[in-house]
Amino acid sequence: MSITEYIRSDLALRLRSGKELPAQLTLESLAELYDVSFTPVRAAIAGLIDDGLLEKGPNRRLMVCKLAPEDRNVCAATAAPPEAPRDPFDVILEDLVELSLQGKSTYLREESMAEKYDITRSRVRYILHKLAGEGVLDHIPRRGWRLRPFRQSDLKEFVDVRQGLELKALELAMPRLDKESLQEILDKNVLPQPGQVEFDVDESLHSYLIETAGNAYIRDFFERQGRYFRMLFRWEDRDRAAAVAAVQQHREVLEALLGEDWAEAKVALSNHILTNHPVLMTLPTANGGRAAESNTAKAES
Repeated sequence: MSITEYIRSDLALRLRSGKELPAQLTLESLAELYDVSFTPVRAAIAGLIDDGLLEKGPNRRLMVCKLAPEDRNVCAATAAPPEAPRDPFDVILEDLVELSLQGKSTYLREESMAEKYDITRSRVRYILHKLAGEGVLDHIPRRGWRLRPFRQSDLKEFVDVRQGLELKALELAMPRLDKESLQEILDKNVLPQPGQVEFDVDESLHSYLIETAGNAYIRDFFERQGRYFRMLFRWEDRDRAAAVAAVQQHREVLEALLGEDWAEAKVALSNHILTNHPVLMTLPTANGGRAAESNTAKAES
């Protein structure tokens, strides 16, 4: 459902049920209520006028039409509100990840984004600030917002550091590991049934080890440097083969930890970090080349 359809359906439900409207019938009030630009509000109002629910009075102000009893929906008063469209943050993030994976450095314009996503410029600015905090964007003074392009060299450097730090985290966490917690994580890493297309990859193993290690510097690295890559990894989880491999490798690490086979757990974790992202590692680089097929530049799921 588009934002225009959502606004139209939500207001229509209220009008037909006789419920009090949540805002004044003006473009400004409705745009503020739904946190969007004027464009989808205008389109929704035009639809409601066509439906005979609103009309323009002599002074051009919007008015609620008086409905005949047979036109009122007595069930509307208790009907569930329409399902809201996806959060614009999620939609914009998904689009920017796709754009980043093309490997091009791109500047973003708030005005054009507000028009594209039917939201206000202030909402766009808030989202861009949030994405900058996640490492997806850089704010360049007097230039605007620059999208961080995907680089194979960045991925390799991140993974090289990540391998050492996460293995150290595992070593520090060993005396503090809780078998019930490990079993819960294992139970969430379920391999899909034959023919099952969509399934979730539980990634909590990594955060559990980092938190349990209790080292603030290790935790700080992953909080600050890992955000951008975690977004890429979630994108890659949509590839079924990569997702199945991630679940299987998680299970190997967890089963070794539950059996207190520390040497095997380290080998399994290292293998997972280095070999888990065949999709990202075969993406074209910015200059059209491809990453070298080595097993030293793979990353977390």
